[in-house]
Amino acid sequence: MHGLINRAIQCFVTDSYGSDKWVEATRLADLDFVEFEAMLMYDDEITPRVLDAVSQVLNRPRDDVMEDIGTYLVSHPNVEALRRLLRFGGVTFVEFLHSLDDLPDRARLAVADLNLPRIELHDHGPSRFSLICNSPVAGYGHVMMGILRAMADDYGALALLDYQGRDKRVETISISLIETEFAEGRVFDLGARAL
Repeated sequence: MHGLINRAIQCFVTDSYGSDKWVEATRLADLDFVEFEAMLMYDDEITPRVLDAVSQVLNRPRDDVMEDIGTYLVSHPNVEALRRLLRFGGVTFVEFLHSLDDLPDRARLAVADLNLPRIELHDHGPSRFSLICNSPVAGYGHVMMGILRAMADDYGALALLDYQGRDKRVETISISLIETEFAEGRVFDLGARAL
């Protein structure tokens, strides 16, 4: 598994709950280190072990933790670059949804050896969609739920999301768009600002 993914889990825990919780999770996961290097590759079995340990340390179901990671990836100031990458998908939430099929390729433009799970949007008529996530790691659909919730808020859209379950490697999320301009979305400029 790419170090960026493991590093994202580490940053979520330390930014949200503190470094003590992260160190406790690494001990529980039987890691012999406490810091993931973002650009290294790790054995695929480490990530599920770390997620289980984080879930146990936080005393929360793993699916909830994974959804919170998805929300964190879009909404926390420390990971603003990912939000920017996602916002380039479109001016509206619907345009953003239609851009999700290209997300793994856009991520590879930034990090050549990062292989995100394949995702595919299906359009079922006005304001009804389903997102198919094909991943070897169970729970990626929950990460996408968190991302979708945060991005709907970011665009000011009101959307109902429902996790439909997992069949082998495939997870499905149903998306019902209730209102495209429900609230004022967060400000987004194409150009990055220098501080």
